[in-house]
Amino acid sequence: MKDRRSELVLAAYRQIAEKGFEGLRTREVAAGVGVNIATLHYYFPTKEKLIEGVVEHAMQRFRSTLEPHGSPADQLRAYLRAVRRLLQVEPELGAVMGELALRSSRDPALSQVMAGMYELWHVTVRGLLKRAAKEGALKREYDSDEVAAIIVSTLTAMSLPTVSGGRRGDQALLQLERWLGIAGPRTTPQATD
Repeated sequence: MKDRRSELVLAAYRQIAEKGFEGLRTREVAAGVGVNIATLHYYFPTKEKLIEGVVEHAMQRFRSTLEPHGSPADQLRAYLRAVRRLLQVEPELGAVMGELALRSSRDPALSQVMAGMYELWHVTVRGLLKRAAKEGALKREYDSDEVAAIIVSTLTAMSLPTVSGGRRGDQALLQLERWLGIAGPRTTPQATD
């Protein structure tokens, strides 16, 4: 049996990616999955709860890039590169995150959901940084909280379609790797200036 809740979240996710946040219609989400609106409301009593499901799905896509193996520096480097690949392979992820971020500035309920998501993301990256510093792979004078904020901000900017399609995101990630002292072999094409 299919997981109806996941199907509804994916339908809403795709609708936001294609039509923007303003184009999200719960009746269309339900119809796209082949259920009635009452069934959608059984799983998601409010539109906000459905959007929370979309945010959780997006964050799961980002969490899927975390490697549990290797040194903390290798994990951090792999994470930065995997997020970049994820945004290239799944451009709808950037579209959804961009839509939700923009809408959250005008929607207090969504703002709370997004703030929670960003906090969890920040804590995850900060944990990677702390482990890398403890192992001696990062300079101890770096404040892991501030560096995590820089990384999350960079990755957030890269999720925006106007940034993710260009080489600026590659440049930002490569510079972050060099600055953190975790640069390894380059896996992206070299730009000529």
